[in-house]
Amino acid sequence: MFLNTLKPASGAKHLSKRLGRGIGSGKGKTSGKGHKGQRARAGGYHKVGFEGGQMPLQRRLPKFGFISRRALATTELRLGVLDFFEEKTLINLALLKEVGLVGANIKTVKIISNGEVSKPLYLQGLKVSAGARQQIEALGGKVEE
Repeated sequence: MFLNTLKPASGAKHLSKRLGRGIGSGKGKTSGKGHKGQRARAGGYHKVGFEGGQMPLQRRLPKFGFISRRALATTELRLGVLDFFEEKTLINLALLKEVGLVGANIKTVKIISNGEVSKPLYLQGLKVSAGARQQIEALGGKVEE
C-alpha cells in the first residue's frame, strides 16, 4: 500500500451541485432559490425557528417536564431479589451498593413485596412496604429502619 494509491471508499464522495450553469443543469437561472424573497437574497437568512415575526412554535408550546433530584437518588427493589443473601447477613444500603443491586448515587432504597423469600432477612436502614415487612417477619426476619 502506498500513499499515492489511497482513495476514499466508493460512494463516500459526491459531486457538488454546480449552481447557475445554464438551464440544462437543472440548477440554472435562480440556482434553486426560487423567485425573490428573503431566502433568494445574498446574506438574507434568519435564525432557526424564525417564523416571519409570528410567535415561533417552540415559544407557543408550554414548558413541561421536571425530574426531582430526590427521585433520581431513590429506587425500589423487589423482595425476591434479596433471596440470594445468606441467612444471617445484615442487609443495608452499603451492602446493596457493594453487590451491585443499586447504583452508587442512590441514597434511599425501598423494598417492595414482589417475589418470594425462603429465608429470614435482616434489613437495616431501608424502607420497606407493608406487604414486604409482613413476609419478612413471617419467616422470622427483622426490619430496622
